[in-house]
Amino acid sequence: MRQVSLREFRTRGSRALVSVPKGETILLAGQKGPAYFLVPVIGDVVLEERELRRALAKASLRRNWRLAKASGVEVREDEIAQEIDRGRSARRRKAG
Repeated sequence: MRQVSLREFRTRGSRALVSVPKGETILLAGQKGPAYFLVPVIGDVVLEERELRRALAKASLRRNWRLAKASGVEVREDEIAQEIDRGRSARRRKAG
């Protein structure tokens, strides 16, 4: 994965991406570190969007677990499974 600075991307736009091979994901980084991913759209857009959403959800979970751990809250696997089951049951009731 290539990294391009936000400043370079803002000032040079697509010219900043010329050296990046087609289809490669790009990490845009600012002074405070990584900021954005530029993800190419290739092939089945629906599948790629689903994979991107899954990756974003995992990143959000990792962030929330770190925050919970830092605040002294412990989240157990069985509690997570129960919450998922409750959400799925509620969704089924709405659909049925």
